[in-house]
Amino acid sequence: MAKTSKSYICQSCGTPHRKWGGKCDGCGEWNSLVEEITEAAVPKGMSGSRKGRSLSFSSLKSEETEKRPRLVSTLGEFDRVCGGGLVPGSAMLIGGDPGIGKSTLLLQVVCALSKKNVRCAYVSGEEAIDQVRLRADRLELADSPIRLAAATNVRDIVSSMEDRDNPIDLIVIDSIQTMYVDNVDSAPGTVTQVRTSSNEIIRCAKKNGICVLFVGHVTKDGQIAGPRVLEHMVDTVLYFEGDRSHQFRILRSVKNRFGATDEIGVFEMATHGLAEVANPSEIFLAQRQQDVAGSAVFAGLEGSRPVLVEIQALVAPTSLATPRRAVIGWDNNRLAMVLAVLEARCGLQFSGRDIFLNVAGGIRINEPAADMAVAAALISSMTNVATPKDAVFFGEIGLGGEIRPVAQPDLRLKEASKLGFSYAFMPVLKKKKGQAAKASSTHGIAVDEVNNTIDLVGLLSHETNVSKYAS
Repeated sequence: MAKTSKSYICQSCGTPHRKWGGKCDGCGEWNSLVEEITEAAVPKGMSGSRKGRSLSFSSLKSEETEKRPRLVSTLGEFDRVCGGGLVPGSAMLIGGDPGIGKSTLLLQVVCALSKKNVRCAYVSGEEAIDQVRLRADRLELADSPIRLAAATNVRDIVSSMEDRDNPIDLIVIDSIQTMYVDNVDSAPGTVTQVRTSSNEIIRCAKKNGICVLFVGHVTKDGQIAGPRVLEHMVDTVLYFEGDRSHQFRILRSVKNRFGATDEIGVFEMATHGLAEVANPSEIFLAQRQQDVAGSAVFAGLEGSRPVLVEIQALVAPTSLATPRRAVIGWDNNRLAMVLAVLEARCGLQFSGRDIFLNVAGGIRINEPAADMAVAAALISSMTNVATPKDAVFFGEIGLGGEIRPVAQPDLRLKEASKLGFSYAFMPVLKKKKGQAAKASSTHGIAVDEVNNTIDLVGLLSHETNVSKYAS
């Protein structure tokens, strides 16, 4: 007879403990241990009595010539982030803040696919069927041939996925934290329930070639709630980012077994749902004020997409003993590093001033190539001299003050040329021995290769130097 065992599982990281304690030894969280009772699969002392069967191996080259195509919707931004569409039999996890638009996005996706003869099902564990219908009416998608259900029992969901009379090609689980397995003695949303529920659904999806889209809750730190193993089990992990007070939303890929990571899709929250933004650079720079000190345009790269955004900085005197450092859309620690380099290597004094940094448009930048644009905005605000209105900046700053090369400068310059920019401040690309770096022209843009931050300060600190770029 199988025996039951008692353990205490941390609800933050999933670390098991033999006895209860106030603090988790794995992640350090307090009051996160919950008692869970599990049933042993094999009785004690019988683990070696059953012999496993030999596996059937196959070669890398498949004998099947016919491949199932990807499921491509009419939302080009979503398909772009997924790597060209949804792969049959794959599992995808989408996380984001409450009210950011995760359910709205997935409802638009399944409705678009259902109109292309893809058999779609939408299972909601948080809303009733009538509530989902109200959202569909608001989005003008009520005539889409998708199947709705309000359920939380994983056994029922798996049985529906294996039903041969009513086959399913794609299913949405909204959300995985509300699902439960009835033979597991723990509440929905706990580490054991989330891990077991997702494992059962993914196993069934792989077996029957069904694409599964999970909606995941996030913690206060912005990470997907539940065990970290959930992100390892799925094939793709997407984060839906953005400020709810802003109309723009960013769909970012942080893991994708069938496409590129760090790919982004830009949407705008409109009256009838999420609308695609085909040219996000033009949108992000639409409200840019020229000839204003403290502004610099960064030519960034998100995945394979070049994006131009405005970096705004404000350096102001302070009466506080500890000056404020407010950052929106960038890494606070990286700002501290850039300030330290400008002070130690260039002689600029920021210690007695408040500094506010903002990435316009509500987008968040994680690329080190933004260092040079941030430094240019800080220097411009410090000296009260505006940067050239038709110039872009990109480059990584080292602790020695050197400006290091970044990946794919050609794509950045091509995007800048497309939007009418005519000058670029960038790191030195390639310099032959015995030759000095010279300005060149790429994609119709005049390029000034900057070696270190001292040269950048010299180029941006005087109006006479800045005026020559405007001409």
